[in-house]
Amino acid sequence: MNRRPQHLTAREEEILRAIRHSIRDRGEALSVRELARELGLRSPASVAYHLANLEERGALIRDGRSWQSCRLTG
Repeated sequence: MNRRPQHLTAREEEILRAIRHSIRDRGEALSVRELARELGLRSPASVAYHLANLEERGALIRDGRSWQSCRLTG
């Protein structure tokens, strides 16, 4: 059973919110670069780091190699 982790950082919540809105509006998640731009971050690597943490903690599942094909679990 996949459940959303209880303790997410504010940045992780912000990333999940942006992904949720993107999936609702566009039908797919934002790319790492688009997420960085959306969140005002300079480095896409920092977004990728948070995404990997969210995947490891079970908050999202990547269906392919790209983060644009991820699904939210919670």
